[in-house]
Amino acid sequence: MINEKNNLYEQVTRIGKAVASPKRLELIELLCQGEKTVELLAAQAGIGVKLASAHLKELRLARLVEGRKEGKYVLYRLADTGVADLWVTLRSQAERRLVELQVALASLVEHRDDLEGLDRKVLLGKARTGEVLVLDVRPQEEFAAAHLPHARSLPVDELRKHLAELPKDVPVVAYCRGPFCLMAKDAVALLRKKGYRAYHLSDGVAEWRARGLPVEV
Repeated sequence: MINEKNNLYEQVTRIGKAVASPKRLELIELLCQGEKTVELLAAQAGIGVKLASAHLKELRLARLVEGRKEGKYVLYRLADTGVADLWVTLRSQAERRLVELQVALASLVEHRDDLEGLDRKVLLGKARTGEVLVLDVRPQEEFAAAHLPHARSLPVDELRKHLAELPKDVPVVAYCRGPFCLMAKDAVALLRKKGYRAYHLSDGVAEWRARGLPVEV
């Protein structure tokens, strides 16, 4: 009986072992944005394709990600939204309990708490009525996979040349992949420099969904 019970715990540790790697967690966060090829994941995570494939193999063995063949490419996706919820919960607990992580985040994003006290449903209502402009500054393919309701896609690397299209009479709220993503920080810094009332939303699609709020796909 003891051995059988130990086996139960041993099976659960397979998940713990699979996510006990910074790069595997980053790959999970990237896959929260939608299906991606190994090559794209490697580029976005800043690692080689061979290493990305090895990490994805471990995540597949733990049934956290799935792959499918399309032509000469293999595309990966999360096994289900529960994996995204696991990432959000794990990251949230770490942020809540680890002072070192809090300090590191504070040093990366100067205004990360701009919207901390704002009810997300209120923000959703304001976006629907045009009282705020929500900008998704991730790559367009991630926006196409899933995005916050009423958001406009404007990748951060295209923001500067499209500034004239943005209204200056309403606040702009920028978001990207979540609290660890710096694209929204860069967008807010540029917008504020150009005189816009800009704010950073730390939520990404995974955080938004974990709050029980709708996303558009």
